[in-house]
Amino acid sequence: MGKHTPLFDAHQAAGARMVDFAGWDMPVNYGSQIDEHHAVRKDAGMFDVSHMSAVDISGPQVTEFLRGLWANDVAKAKMPGKAIYTCMLNTRGGVVDDLIAYHLIDEEDRDFYRVVVNAGTTDKDLAWIKAQAKDYDVSIRHRDDLAIIAVQGPNARDKAGEVLDEELDALAMNLKPFYAVHDRDWLVGRTGYTGEDGFELIVPAGEAEKLWNGLLKGGVTPCGLGARDTLRLEAGLNLYGQDMDEDSHPLESGLEWTVAWEPEEREFIGREALEHAREQGSQKMVGLLLEGRGVMRSHQALRHAEKDGEGEVTSGGYGPTLERSIGLARVPADWLADGDSEVEVEIRNKWVKAQIVKYPFVRNGKIKIDL
Repeated sequence: MGKHTPLFDAHQAAGARMVDFAGWDMPVNYGSQIDEHHAVRKDAGMFDVSHMSAVDISGPQVTEFLRGLWANDVAKAKMPGKAIYTCMLNTRGGVVDDLIAYHLIDEEDRDFYRVVVNAGTTDKDLAWIKAQAKDYDVSIRHRDDLAIIAVQGPNARDKAGEVLDEELDALAMNLKPFYAVHDRDWLVGRTGYTGEDGFELIVPAGEAEKLWNGLLKGGVTPCGLGARDTLRLEAGLNLYGQDMDEDSHPLESGLEWTVAWEPEEREFIGREALEHAREQGSQKMVGLLLEGRGVMRSHQALRHAEKDGEGEVTSGGYGPTLERSIGLARVPADWLADGDSEVEVEIRNKWVKAQIVKYPFVRNGKIKIDL
């Protein structure tokens, strides 16, 4: 039996099909994964992501500490409420985890950062952060007293606003993308993992079920991990453990945009290894659109008719919005040199044609590639 989020009873009451995910009993769907996917693209869906962990990092040296811990630079999040997406690297430049950090202010007007880390990496992340923090005046608190609900889709913000208290609703509706508002233990962030607009709501665990049921009553569709994966794949968003991990660095994972190279004097863990990788050149992350029959899956091999080397699908599946199989893949950089975009992927011992395309495939409900 796995760990349960505060919404476990609500999932069972809704008839969810539960699966083990990183040691947690989580809903994979509530009936039709495809319907849940389309609800997010066309209206509003909600996800229990309380298996992910919120961690509060605070103290007099918190900003200095985090500027050295992460590849992105928290100094860019000057304004309280600003969120950044970053990778936390090991000394080889490999990705320990990817995370979102919100710059917040506590009741005594002191800066702190609320960080959301992946479920399967929580223990590893906490150990890593604490080990790096030993020479800094910072405190690290795992907020396992909080729950997280993501509400996503073109109507998500309006529907979420109906269940927020009046003051929080007014502040939340004025948020720009990648900003958050924080009121005591409630946080509303205009962030998400679907390619649609919406909110991520971090709330006290004891208040999560009431919030979930209020959203349900307001017409928000409950969605499971299945739809979450197809939505994030269409949006071209990385999944930790598939598209990057401790043995792959951001430059070969489509995440160079998350590395703050400037200012040059900022030292961060993994910088030297990344600079070396940048000089050497490396593999590149690309989008794939399958031309033939079948469905792409992670770890399938790729080949190019005229060029050496081998690529690999890192994430693959069926994209319900596109009605085609799509994927993310890591390929040799010279495959992209001539603009020739046709490759073959090995599916069930057959080589099937696929096109290299620029991702994301879908953003804000619109298909972004030529089918």
